[in-house]
Amino acid sequence: MKYEIIVVGGGHAGCEAAIASARKGHKTLLITGNINNIATMPCNPSIGGSAKGIIVREIDALGGVMGEVADKTLIQMKMLNYAKGPAVKSLRAQVDKVRYPREMLNTLRQEKKLSIKEGMVEDLIVKDGTVYGVILNTGENITSNIVILTTGTYLKSDILIGNTRTRSGPHDESPSLYLSNNLKKYGFNILRLKTGTPPRIKRETIDFSKAKKEEGDKKYYTFSHSNQHYYDIEKQDPCYLIYTTEETKKIILDNLNKSSMYGGLDDITGVGPRYCPSIEDKIVRFSDKEKHQLFLEPESHFYDDIYIQGFSTSMPRNIQEQMVHSLPGLEKAKILKYAYAIEYDAIYPTQIKPSLETKILNNLFTAGQINGTSGYEEAACQGLIAGINASLKLEDKEPLILKRNEAYIGVLIDDLVTKGTKEPYRMLTSRAEYRLLLRHDNSDLRLSEKGYSVGLLSLEKYQKFIQKKENIIKLIEKLKEIKITVDTEKRRTTMTVFDYLKNPNANLKEVNSLFNLNLNYEDEIIEEVEIQIKYEGYIRKVEREAEKKLKNEAKQIPENIDYDKIPNLASEARQKLKEIRPLSIAQASRISGVNPSDVSILLVYLRKYYNE
Repeated sequence: MKYEIIVVGGGHAGCEAAIASARKGHKTLLITGNINNIATMPCNPSIGGSAKGIIVREIDALGGVMGEVADKTLIQMKMLNYAKGPAVKSLRAQVDKVRYPREMLNTLRQEKKLSIKEGMVEDLIVKDGTVYGVILNTGENITSNIVILTTGTYLKSDILIGNTRTRSGPHDESPSLYLSNNLKKYGFNILRLKTGTPPRIKRETIDFSKAKKEEGDKKYYTFSHSNQHYYDIEKQDPCYLIYTTEETKKIILDNLNKSSMYGGLDDITGVGPRYCPSIEDKIVRFSDKEKHQLFLEPESHFYDDIYIQGFSTSMPRNIQEQMVHSLPGLEKAKILKYAYAIEYDAIYPTQIKPSLETKILNNLFTAGQINGTSGYEEAACQGLIAGINASLKLEDKEPLILKRNEAYIGVLIDDLVTKGTKEPYRMLTSRAEYRLLLRHDNSDLRLSEKGYSVGLLSLEKYQKFIQKKENIIKLIEKLKEIKITVDTEKRRTTMTVFDYLKNPNANLKEVNSLFNLNLNYEDEIIEEVEIQIKYEGYIRKVEREAEKKLKNEAKQIPENIDYDKIPNLASEARQKLKEIRPLSIAQASRISGVNPSDVSILLVYLRKYYNE
C-alpha cells in the first residue's frame, strides 16, 4: 500500500508530524517500534519550562497538539519568571507520565487519514537522490511520496551505567541498528551525542519533612489558546526542593572514575548537553559551589515513582545508592529505577534546509533529536514544521519558514541549519535576540494567521483569535479616549488611561476598579493590552532592529551559486558557505566563520553577476 507521507518514530516529533500531515488531508503512516511507547517521557515528566513553554504555545497557535494534550494531563502548573517581565515568563507543567501518552495515542487514533504500524525501519527506498519509501527489518517495502525521520535517541543507541555498555533504547527497547549506517551510505555526516536521566525513588520511602514544598500556582493557566482548563487548582500535586550535601560531593569525587563519563568507559565519543549536565559534571565544573538544588517531582497518579530533577548520573548502581542516601530526606529511600546515560547517533543539522527537508536526499525530512536537539518541546515543534512542510511540498506550495523575529521555533531551526551543533541543542531565552517580541502572551497574535493559512489551525480557534485581536484593538482605542485625574509627585493632573499605564507601577485592573471604568474584558485581553502599552517604546525599538536585519533576509542567494568563483573570500567562509548554502544574505551573516568582510564581498559579487 502506498502512502503520501511516512513518519518514522512515535515520539513527540513524530506525533506532531503525523497529525499535521493527516489533518492536512494526506494519507499518512506512522511507524513506531512499540505502539505502547508513543509519546512517552523517558526523562523528565514535564512539558514547558523557560523558553520551552513559549514553544508549546507556538505549537498550539500553529495548530499542533502538544499544548492541548499537556493541558488535559497535567498534575501541576506554574508560570516561571513572572516577576522578571513578559519577555521571559513561561509556563511549565508537571504532567502525568501515564495519561499524557494515552491522550496523545487517542488523538492519533482519531485522525481518519492516519494509520499506525509497529515496525523497525532499517533503510530507505532511494532512487536518483530521491526517497520513495522505507524498508523494514522484516524486508517489507512501504512506498510513499515523502518520508519524515523522527527517530529520537534510538539510532544505534547504547545505555551507559558505570563500566557497562548495553545496546538498547529507552525502556529497554530494541534500538535501530542499521538506519544511521545507511544514512551515512547516502552521504550524511553522522554525529554521536549523549544525554542522561536520574534515578526514580519510591515515594513512601522519602521523608518530605526535610524538603521545601513547591506548590502549583493559584491561578489557572493553559498552554492552549482555547483557555480550557481540565485540572482543579486546589488539587495540584506539589514538588519538593532539596539540595546536595557535602557527603554527596565527596561520594561523587571519590568514585568519579567509575562514572561512564569519567573513566568507567573509555570508548565514549558522544557529547552531552551543556545546559542539562549530569550531577558529576556539576560537581566537577562548579567545584566552588557548596550545594546544588534538586527537585523531587511526582511522575504519575498511577504509580509511586518520584523523579529527582537535576540528579542525572551514569555512576554504577551501588554508587547511586550511596549518592541518593546522602540527600536530605532520602536517607532510607528505595531506588525503583536506576539512572543511566544514553549515547546515540544524529545527523549534522547543517545538512537540512530551513524547511527541514534534507539537502542530501530529496523528499526526506528530519525532525527532533535526529537533528541534534534535546527536549520534548524542541522535538515537537520540529515535527510540526516537518509535517506542515512535507504537506505543502505535496501540494506544490512554498514551505513555512518562520523568521527569528516571529517565533522561538524560527530561532531553533535557524540555529540548527545555520550554525549546526556539536552537543544536544536546548532552547534558551538568551538564544533569541528578539525575545521581547516572542512572548508567552502574544504567541497566537504572532502565529495563528500562519497556522490558519497553511490549513492546520481549526476555524474555531482562528475565529477565537480574530475576536481576541479585535478586542485588543478596541480596548487600546478606548483607553486612549478615557481620561482620569491622578495625583503625581508634583501636582494633580488629567491624562488618558493609555498614557497613565506607561507608568511602571500602573495596573489596568486596579485602574478599572478604582475609577469604575467598567472594562468588561477577559484577563488575557487586559494583560496583553497592558504589556503592549507599558512596553510600547521597547517593542518598537526591537521591531526596528528586526526590520533592518530583515532587509538582508530579502536579499536571496541563488541556489546554484558557485562559491569557488567568488574572489577574495576567506577560505573558512568559502568552506562554510559551500556546506550550508544559505538562502539569504542574513542567513549567511549568521554562519560561524563568515565575517562581515566576507558578507560584503558576497554582496558585491551578487550585484555584479546576479543584479541582486
